[in-house]
Amino acid sequence: MARTLPKPPKTVDLHTEAFLGNLDIYETNELLAESLELMREMLDAAIYWDYTEIRFIHGKGKGILRQAVYEELAHYKQGGAIASYHPSYHNDDIVVVNIGL
Repeated sequence: MARTLPKPPKTVDLHTEAFLGNLDIYETNELLAESLELMREMLDAAIYWDYTEIRFIHGKGKGILRQAVYEELAHYKQGGAIASYHPSYHNDDIVVVNIGL
């Protein structure tokens, strides 16, 4: 079977300025939605490619992106798609997602 999803990077920056162009055309809630969509795409691809781990940079800020990322990861964990997730031991601006058991 041929693989169709491209391999994601091991660390993904979810800050919209890292992957979107003109940020002025987006509302705040749209920027959050774009970041979550990227996270889902990269996590789904990492699962597809049998990664054991992927990291997402959510940053500090007001914590809105971090909270949304952790809520989304809770759904993945409840559904059995990932084993666990936790802040990086070296940088709590990053969440480490353990995919395999």
